[in-house]
Amino acid sequence: MPATDADTIRAQHRYWQNHLLITTIVGYALFYFVRKNLSVAMPAMEEHLGIGKSQLGAFLTLHGLLYGVSKFANGFVGDRVNARWFMPLGLALCAAVNIGFGLGSAVFTLGLMWTLNGWFQGMGFPPCARILTHWIPPRVLATRMSIWNISHSIGAGAVVVLCGYLVQRDWRLCFHAPAALALVGAALLWLFLRDTPESMGLPPVEGTGDAAGKRSVGPRWSALVFGNPYIWLFALANFFVYTVRYGILDWGPTFLKQARQVEIATAGWMVAGFEIAGILGMLSAGWLTDRLFGGRGGRTCLVYMGLCTAALVLFWQLPDAPPLVGALLLCAAGFCIYGPQALVGIAVANLATKHAAATAIGLTGLFGYLSTVVSGIGVGTLVTRHGWNAGFLLFIGAALLGALLFALCWPAQRDGYARERGKDAACDGARSVISKV
Repeated sequence: MPATDADTIRAQHRYWQNHLLITTIVGYALFYFVRKNLSVAMPAMEEHLGIGKSQLGAFLTLHGLLYGVSKFANGFVGDRVNARWFMPLGLALCAAVNIGFGLGSAVFTLGLMWTLNGWFQGMGFPPCARILTHWIPPRVLATRMSIWNISHSIGAGAVVVLCGYLVQRDWRLCFHAPAALALVGAALLWLFLRDTPESMGLPPVEGTGDAAGKRSVGPRWSALVFGNPYIWLFALANFFVYTVRYGILDWGPTFLKQARQVEIATAGWMVAGFEIAGILGMLSAGWLTDRLFGGRGGRTCLVYMGLCTAALVLFWQLPDAPPLVGALLLCAAGFCIYGPQALVGIAVANLATKHAAATAIGLTGLFGYLSTVVSGIGVGTLVTRHGWNAGFLLFIGAALLGALLFALCWPAQRDGYARERGKDAACDGARSVISKV
């Protein structure tokens, strides 16, 4: 290939890498607009509809469980279908369910709608995993995917602030306004997204496949994910990462209002601070992983999860501290928890390679959202019976267990491509010997 052609291809790869990184960041942030709006509306729903904490916790748990199953199931689909239509379809369906939720009042109907929202939410991440692992080389995937992961904090932080003001007028606006934004976003995603380099007539990016770029998910697909013990360890650790992350995000506004007597709008800003600090945590974690730990995300996760545990202990031990101190400690916890939150998906995507990345991330997502049994109905029931002090101790224990599991991931390699190339070379050698015989 002439140098000019190679330069042109590299330039096109760079253009689409940046274009798709920005597009998927915005698109996935909008999924949070129609997912994390419930956390701000919950105190008003308690007051106006008479729904108790256990029932609201059940909403969170059922939503999270179905989301986890959906993320896992759609991981299989996401490795095989065109991301350009799959992601916007999921966002539009989430918006439709939010509109219906905002029109309801009966507990059963609201619970059913929010559970259904969990399934459609599972259509958001798998297409992003497919796009990013096909377009971004593994040597910089941790840095780039950490940048992408700011979508979580942008979406969650923006919606809790927005709904902190909307809920003062009418809690139903917390669902209708984000749904309208999501519908517009779904249309724009369809316009701006693209699938893989091959779908646009480009070769695969360096380090992700053979020269022809024709490799597909083959008979070794299940072994890439289910046969790797480190992927299972990351999945188990993700259970505890999400217990802390969603526990604070879902219950934070209610906890701050009822246990620390913080105004709901201020509580929204404090939880947004947890998310905004998470952006810095994700970016720094990705950079440290590539620059300090040679792409081995498990090592960075151990450091960050340990620091998160320390920040939560300090927050718990200082209940009478000024609001600014409490906000800073929540920011520190957010900074630390979002490092592992971003890196778990990156680590397993690299270990499973681009051929099964969405499936591997789906598996870790399944474990992550199984945690809503604890962070949802578990916390709601625990707090109802024993108070907020017991609920917060649960978050500290989860952070500590997560750190211990990440310690077991210390020996994990950066990615699975070298292993796959070694297997291919062995198979080629065997075929050569057989042909000669």
